Amino acid sequence: ARQAEAERERRAKVIHAEGEKQAAQALMEAAAMLSREPAAMQLRYLQTLTQVAGDRSSTIVFPVPVEIMDKVFGRGKTSGGGD
Repeated sequence: ARQAEAERERRAKVIHAEGEKQAAQALMEAAAMLSREPAAMQLRYLQTLTQVAGDRSSTIVFPVPVEIMDKVFGRGKTSGGGD
């Protein structure tokens, strides 16, 4: 009985370790994908903020990259002058 219990525990640990390995691999792939597309990282960030805001009543303040603000407000490299 003890031997069977030890074997079950061993198998459970192996299964757990395999799951951790797969999760780590998936995180590596996601990080590589997001690093190739900066806009994808911003979208993911906004999705996370939406999820957090939906979970609780809170105010969230976060920085917005200047490049995005330029696009939102129609400013760009073609506009004259600047600081």
